[in-house]
Amino acid sequence: MKAVVYEKPFSVTIRDVDDPRIQHPNDVLVRVTSTAICGSDLHMYEGRTAAEAGIVFGHENLGIVEEIGSGVTSLSEGDRVVMPFNVACGFCKNCLAGKTGFCLTVNPGFAGGAYGYVAMGPYKGGQAELLRVPFADFNCLKLPPGNEFETDFVLLADIFPTGYHGCELARVSPGESVAVFGAGPVGLMAAYSALLRGAAKVFSVDRVPERLAKAEQIGAIPIDFTKGDPAVQIKEQTRGEGTDKGVDAVGYQAQAHDASHEEPAVVLNTLVETVRPTGMLGVPGLYVPSDPGGPDEHARHGQLLVSIGRMFEKGQQMGTGQCNVKQYNRQLRDLIIAGRAKPSFVVSHELPLEDAPGAYEKFDQRIEGYTKVVLHPGHALAA
Repeated sequence: MKAVVYEKPFSVTIRDVDDPRIQHPNDVLVRVTSTAICGSDLHMYEGRTAAEAGIVFGHENLGIVEEIGSGVTSLSEGDRVVMPFNVACGFCKNCLAGKTGFCLTVNPGFAGGAYGYVAMGPYKGGQAELLRVPFADFNCLKLPPGNEFETDFVLLADIFPTGYHGCELARVSPGESVAVFGAGPVGLMAAYSALLRGAAKVFSVDRVPERLAKAEQIGAIPIDFTKGDPAVQIKEQTRGEGTDKGVDAVGYQAQAHDASHEEPAVVLNTLVETVRPTGMLGVPGLYVPSDPGGPDEHARHGQLLVSIGRMFEKGQQMGTGQCNVKQYNRQLRDLIIAGRAKPSFVVSHELPLEDAPGAYEKFDQRIEGYTKVVLHPGHALAA
């Protein structure tokens, strides 16, 4: 089959790789119809992880069940399904507690597994024609047949639940004010989710005009951090108080306020200043224990200088960690079906799989309006 394969920093290629096969009675094989490029993929693409050449990328996957293992009971060939980026067993201590992003079974020695991602287990990604899904009864979410809502549903694999998770970590409630740092795909989903949850005022902080424009289109208040300290800008619009809640949808590759260099802790520290005393911070943005491209020795080991004293002084609380997609994906699916949510507003490009190398380059450089790319292997559904 054809697949997107990582070669070296800033280089992916389309390569023929071995087709996946059923390895366990609980496996299914899915013919991929849509698979998205994620900002997290860019961390590997840029050489900012320990990823080695040969990884098949892709953890945001949707398709049609093509082959079923003998132990699978709830799925049939021809079912349309979307898979959480988390690979999870469904029966370990964390899965039983709903913490499927931290499964203790699927990646021995590590809490959590994922498709096509460094250190997240032996699972090939879905930026390919076929995908093996383990523990399929647990990991596959059934969708209505056909191709309606295709670009909405594929976002259930990661960014829509992850944005919602940021709001859950911050316990966003109706009538509150929320500052979301980052207006990339996850940041836009966090702002959108805050509005879905009834937030009265949502600020979206970024520097890319197209992203800020999308945030404004959904009802968020755009804040360009290159035009002044965003904490100051937001306090000016909240009677000097700051927001009730804050979400970091940026992570460890954050840019300094003048956008001249990376400053890994700047979003965390700015959120501490932005959110009012006793407010809450949700941090779904990615932070890693090892960053080969970090700007200093501490950053290269995931050690950041965070204003914990100021946070303590303000009595703030923080929730962190990757999204447990299964906590949210069924409800968010049903919001889409009911017409209450349309997350595909973030999708800027739908392309055949063969266009992935150029799409990675443009998405990485934030050019030509590339905000979220959905690939269609086999040209299925390609726009």
